[in-house]
Amino acid sequence: MIRVLLADDQALMRAGFRALLELADDIVVVGEAGNGVEAVELTRRLLPDVTLLDVRMPLLDGIQATRRIGADPELDGVRVVILTNYALDEYVFAALRAGASGFLLKDIEPAELLQSVRVAARGDALLSPSVTRRLIEEYVATPPRPVAGPGLERLTEREREVLALVAAGMSNEEIAGHLVISHATVKTHVSRTMTKLGARDRAQLVVFAYESGHVVPGAGR
Repeated sequence: MIRVLLADDQALMRAGFRALLELADDIVVVGEAGNGVEAVELTRRLLPDVTLLDVRMPLLDGIQATRRIGADPELDGVRVVILTNYALDEYVFAALRAGASGFLLKDIEPAELLQSVRVAARGDALLSPSVTRRLIEEYVATPPRPVAGPGLERLTEREREVLALVAAGMSNEEIAGHLVISHATVKTHVSRTMTKLGARDRAQLVVFAYESGHVVPGAGR
């Protein structure tokens, strides 16, 4: 069973998400939080697989809550997924930087919600390609052009190629087709790239790719 914690300051919103999640036989909601402080405390106590965290909450916002969860070594197995009303919410990229594994729009279709929770629980990509590119380009294109970051030089040529495709929002299956290699080989490259860069998941690979300058926002459109 995939254990999920819901954190949103609106009780009606939590009830709606709980009702949708409980439609699945492999997902169980283990707790609910109405603010950021409670979300962190319950995450530490209940150790869910996935914490669905509203980006705007009282006492402690979603970014700070995500940062606290991500900084706790005992919560290394918890995946934080940010809930937002807007595809380009200014807080979402900051949340990814803070350690979130991805984000979901609150108007997501029920079937997509269930699948997204499953995807997050197994540590795979949880970033819509189109929304990810818009988000990254909006908030990473603003600072001066970055320079190559530490760790990039440790990647092989193939790993750099895979990193760029991950940053473009491609799934493992799409990368395998694009490079004409097996799905298992792609998973190996992604795993090794995360290890070398110290990234906990694909979301952090996307952030690294753009912030390091390995991928230039808007290029190749």
